[in-house]
Amino acid sequence: MHFDLFYELALPPSRELTESRAYADALAEIELGEALGFHAAWLVEHHFMRGYSHSSKPELVLAAASQRTRRIRLGHAVIPLPLHHPVHLAERIATLDILSGGRLEVGIGRGFAPADYAAFGVAMEQSRGRVDEALDIIVASFAREPVTYHGVHFHCDALDIVPHVVQAPHPPLWTAAVSPDTYRWAARRKLGVLAGPFKPWFMVKHDIDNYRRAWHDAAPPRIGMTIGLLCLEDGARARRLAAAAFQWFYQELFRATLPVLEKLYPSYEQIHELGRFRQLMKLGITFGLLDTFGMVVAGDPGECTARLRQYEAAGVTHLLCAVGAGALDTAVTRESMHCIARHVMPAFVR
Repeated sequence: MHFDLFYELALPPSRELTESRAYADALAEIELGEALGFHAAWLVEHHFMRGYSHSSKPELVLAAASQRTRRIRLGHAVIPLPLHHPVHLAERIATLDILSGGRLEVGIGRGFAPADYAAFGVAMEQSRGRVDEALDIIVASFAREPVTYHGVHFHCDALDIVPHVVQAPHPPLWTAAVSPDTYRWAARRKLGVLAGPFKPWFMVKHDIDNYRRAWHDAAPPRIGMTIGLLCLEDGARARRLAAAAFQWFYQELFRATLPVLEKLYPSYEQIHELGRFRQLMKLGITFGLLDTFGMVVAGDPGECTARLRQYEAAGVTHLLCAVGAGALDTAVTRESMHCIARHVMPAFVR
């Protein structure tokens, strides 16, 4: 199981943090992650989410990271395909792959924020169709031949899309996976899946089982799981610091997700399987609840290693670690990264 880093570029109100400082801290932590042996660093794309995520153009941050590192892989995930023209995305993906020397990982998805769709003039009921067509065009661009495509939403006539990706045949492709249907779709499209942090672990584990059964390809399936993680030599201190940090992180996440849970948006019906947790969310997200649902891990190295075994046993191949969830000082985050690299990661080397 690979250990990756995961960033929302958060500016929690509890910290006196500027956007410039948040960006600088993340880039420095990614450099440290490379030195410590972390496998990849992932940045999300979100819009209009003041506080929770100031990562609206992650490709620019990844471009900067590509020039400050040499080995760590760089993940762009997830790109909400319905909000972008696929030709622009194909060009950006290839450019990042060149700049990183072939270290790019690409995650796609539909997005979940009604405000994003409204702002960018896209109907949410078109999301599935737009994702399928955009993915077709992006994959076609990897062939280095002019792309012709005629769909419902996008049309291309012999477009010579340049530049070209470095990796052969192309960068690894992933998709955000929340609904059970998405896991089955991902298996058909031979995409890795990026699970969490939306759902309790017992639900994700069931989805992963179905995904692995639906996978029919010579290459092994790739399964990423995002969790809030804080590992320190003093487990009690780790839990104390993590409690407020992770509670804030998940409260903000569920506040953004609630509109989709409350209203039956077309093509998002499957997400309503989370509806049973809606009342719990409204009552308040607590660290104890998150811990019980397997969405966070905090403690000393032994405790964290034991807890992380459940993800490995279920087939998770990439653990996307929101170390401190962006809500703790970078000194604590870096301390935890050292602790994870020294005491936890070696236990998962095969």
